[in-house]
Amino acid sequence: MENRSAQKIAITGKGGVGKSTITAALALITAQKGVKVLAIDADPDANLASALGIPLEAQKHIITIAKHKNLIEERTGAKVQQYGQLFKLNPEVSDIADTYAYHHRGIELVVLGAIQSGGTGCACPENVLLRALVQELVLHRGEALFMDMEPGIEHLGRATARGVTSLITVVEPGTRSIESYKRISSMAFEIGIRNISVIVNKIRTKEEQNLIRHGVDKNKIIGTIPYSETILNNDRDGKSAIDNLDHNLLGLFEDIVQKLFSKELDSN
Repeated sequence: MENRSAQKIAITGKGGVGKSTITAALALITAQKGVKVLAIDADPDANLASALGIPLEAQKHIITIAKHKNLIEERTGAKVQQYGQLFKLNPEVSDIADTYAYHHRGIELVVLGAIQSGGTGCACPENVLLRALVQELVLHRGEALFMDMEPGIEHLGRATARGVTSLITVVEPGTRSIESYKRISSMAFEIGIRNISVIVNKIRTKEEQNLIRHGVDKNKIIGTIPYSETILNNDRDGKSAIDNLDHNLLGLFEDIVQKLFSKELDSN
């Protein structure tokens, strides 16, 4: 996996499909293989720290960039939540990950907090800083990167999209999830992302598999994860997404990592 260790993987999907679980599992397995991993929690409903197995008490010490008022004001030259100001549109962000990342099991975790949608978001200091930081992490960092995004890709700008080597949509058996996948795929193609793939999650029955097959291009599916009580229990008990998994289930995640890092995904 060494020759492809700088993969930049963005993971999205409808809310509730298991994005954070999938992101954490792939990041943890990749780190176990000796690859430097940077994990970005770009979902305002931040759950990636929990999915990585970071204890609740330790999570209190994780800095959310969007809430770091002093940092935002220092880098942009403007006051937070005050309008009509002049501020830097290209703030210095190259040191932020190294300074504020939380280290856990070989992973550096950066929690962004809320980031407004591109084109509709506010032209405010906090939004400018966050978008500049995402662009920096995707385009200029050398680690493997896993980004747990908010539902959809509206906040992923065209400049950042150029650096995304793979966009994974997590799809669960359900019409709304499949429709979300189709919308995300269309938007991703429009901003220049060509490697678009799918991880199917929470499959329980043959009927659910057939529903996915009829709604999703089978050539885009790089893995299928069955419904798992163990994964649910890990969430309940504050364990990581891959703790206590049996050999078969862990192997499904490992196969996905191997596909991501050993060959180019089909972009046709």
